[in-house]
Amino acid sequence: MRLYISGPMAGLPDLNFPAFTEAAMLLDRAGHDVLNPARHGQGHEGGVPYYMRLAFLDVLDCEGIALLDGWQKSIGANVEKDMAHILGLPVRSIWRWLS
Repeated sequence: MRLYISGPMAGLPDLNFPAFTEAAMLLDRAGHDVLNPARHGQGHEGGVPYYMRLAFLDVLDCEGIALLDGWQKSIGANVEKDMAHILGLPVRSIWRWLS
């Protein structure tokens, strides 16, 4: 299943990329096709709006959402989760996708 990883980035060291990278590796090993937003890097002059547009395109292209710990505190992750619900996509914690 093609899964998009959603979780907190803003205000965290290295934008929480290490957690996204680890989740992508675990999900890939479990046989999922992973869309990791950290693959887009950081520092684009378009800032948050630019990256949220990329995230929306990824959500449209996935079959489910894998939530990282702390997603509840992230405005972007909440929007991604809500978008997935509207699209009828399954939304689970990363650990539920792995079990």
